[in-house]
Amino acid sequence: MFRINEVLQYEQTLYRILMLFEYYVLWIKVHDDKAFPQLIEIAELEQGFQDEILKRVDDPYSDLITVTPEYGSTAQIKRDENYEVIKPLVDFENSYQAKARGKVVNQIVAETGKTKQTIYRFARRYWQRGQIPNALLPDYKNSGGKGQKRRATTKKLGRPRIYMPGVGALIDDFTEKLFRVAIDRHVMTDKNKSFRYAHNRLKDIYSQYFPELPEEELPTLRQMEHFYKREYRQVEKLELQAGKIRTKKDIRPLFGTATADVLGPGMRYEIDATIADIYLVSSSERGNIVGRPVVYMVIDVFSRMVAGFYIGFENPSYTAAIQALYMASTDKSEYCRELGFEVKPEQWPCIGLPSALLADRGELMGHQIECLEKGFGVRLENTPPFRSEAKGIVERSFRSFQQVFKPFAPGVVTGTKIKKQGDRDYRLDAKVTIEDFTKIILASVLYHNQYHVIDRYDKASDMPTDLPNNPLALWNWGLQHRTGRLKKSEPEHLRVALMPRIRGTVSESGVCIFGLYYTSSELMQLGWMHRGKEVTRPEKVDVAYDLATAEYIYVYPEANNNKYFVCQLATRSRQFTGASFWDVWEQNEALKYTEAQAKLVANEQERALERKIIETIKQAEKAAPVNSGLSDAERINNIRENRNAEKTKERHARAYRPVEIDTSQSAQVHYLSEPDDELDFPDFSDELFGEDEQS
Repeated sequence: MFRINEVLQYEQTLYRILMLFEYYVLWIKVHDDKAFPQLIEIAELEQGFQDEILKRVDDPYSDLITVTPEYGSTAQIKRDENYEVIKPLVDFENSYQAKARGKVVNQIVAETGKTKQTIYRFARRYWQRGQIPNALLPDYKNSGGKGQKRRATTKKLGRPRIYMPGVGALIDDFTEKLFRVAIDRHVMTDKNKSFRYAHNRLKDIYSQYFPELPEEELPTLRQMEHFYKREYRQVEKLELQAGKIRTKKDIRPLFGTATADVLGPGMRYEIDATIADIYLVSSSERGNIVGRPVVYMVIDVFSRMVAGFYIGFENPSYTAAIQALYMASTDKSEYCRELGFEVKPEQWPCIGLPSALLADRGELMGHQIECLEKGFGVRLENTPPFRSEAKGIVERSFRSFQQVFKPFAPGVVTGTKIKKQGDRDYRLDAKVTIEDFTKIILASVLYHNQYHVIDRYDKASDMPTDLPNNPLALWNWGLQHRTGRLKKSEPEHLRVALMPRIRGTVSESGVCIFGLYYTSSELMQLGWMHRGKEVTRPEKVDVAYDLATAEYIYVYPEANNNKYFVCQLATRSRQFTGASFWDVWEQNEALKYTEAQAKLVANEQERALERKIIETIKQAEKAAPVNSGLSDAERINNIRENRNAEKTKERHARAYRPVEIDTSQSAQVHYLSEPDDELDFPDFSDELFGEDEQS
């Protein structure tokens, strides 16, 4: 029923059982400096349980079992020496008998020279703390007054100075208050100011209160550091010095993983962009450096498989993001074949839309992406501002894929490009084109998806140990044993749905966006391009457009409906045939600039014209006679006669009189033997009125 070293609480006193006999138990008070082992009947203890005045409790010295002092340390040496001193006593079976115990103690005193008080103190500690050698470890943890403040009243605490003159400042409540002001203002911020700078500001404040004190009597840097370490917790230091944004991103503890929040493949994709650390050259002229490409990556969270990517020179934007997302949702076999890679669909099985898409608060925000959410049921998730670690999987992938080509590729961003430091400008080493770089990234993605072993992948409890930690194996296992979350979509519908949209105006000339007009047979059938007051047409419609080409647009005639029809560039906008919308915007900007310059000249000439007209009118008014001698009625009646006279004068002045012609020789005339139809004037009747015949 009872066990050796068990601790019992009898009323309010703790006892430790040292030995067990048939009818008795040998125990000792745990917290009594003068206690000795005592015998007590087992029946009495059992009665104590029944009377509820005796109960078992936790051992207050149980932590001593796990303490392992460093070999050769003072604690280890003292423990072993003290144990050797009392070993004859604690091993003595009749140690609970006072007379027998006294003889052993006297023998130990004679052999070791220790006092009885010392031997009894060691033995009592040994019995009270569990009868183990570690019970004799020194109580260093109670030394030094840990957690207690010491106050200086008349004399500075700490060791006296040896080399520096003066005594030093007393650190009282007022000085500690100034310490806290300086530390809070200069150290506990995210300004990265040094502690010495804060101490200098403290001395400036201190000198304002005590202007007569010399430099050596001001609080020292060490005194301020001691206050800082004692009063400020580590968590408080880290959070205040890092700032709120950096604390959440880099400092705060992490309690989970991204994989734990997804059930299977396709449940969540992460998308993000970076500017690659390499300079490329032009494909048509390899001597021209074209800069660094933009890389978009779309990665499945569950399997870490790269579902799609985009490589080009578009800035990180919605335009580039939708190209990566389109690739991630469609079959990649044809794309890989164009770049020289034979890839089967089962080797890159990411075909479909995910359940959720996690992106930054930029590219995929606003009405442009709403069709993906409303039309295809994809939940859009945006990270908080300045929280790139929320997409840790795709963020980490950029470094991994760039580490593949950096050791070999020329033009990689390394070192410095400043000539005065002696390094060569790495931009001049560029040799790789955008096509070459795309092949490198595609090869790296294929290797990653099929063979790369994810070292720190956190498997769930139901995943087998023989499941390889590569994306393709994890993807296939997830589809078989978890739930597939990919949603099927028609590639053409998806492409149009992901295109940027704008509200276009409708008129008899067609649908207009960005100053360009578009027509189609559907517009004709709806009667939107017919003229007349009775014609009804909507003022505006939703239009989707592909930024890469301005020749076609996709018109949604009905609101809240995904049905669309294709419109082609109208003849009146043929200037932009073969152009992209970037070209359209660039030319429109150039046209606006040209028009603005022309208006400046026109305004100047308009003022000159007005001045000329005003001057001419003034001269005419000055030349007009004051009185013609005719009445007003006579002047009006003579208008026709005067007009005829002026007409005759004009005809005579405009008559053409050629110079005298030499008629002594006649001109030679050549006759055509057969008529030539090619010399006839062209007839455009069919082109001009063909629409009438069709209608």
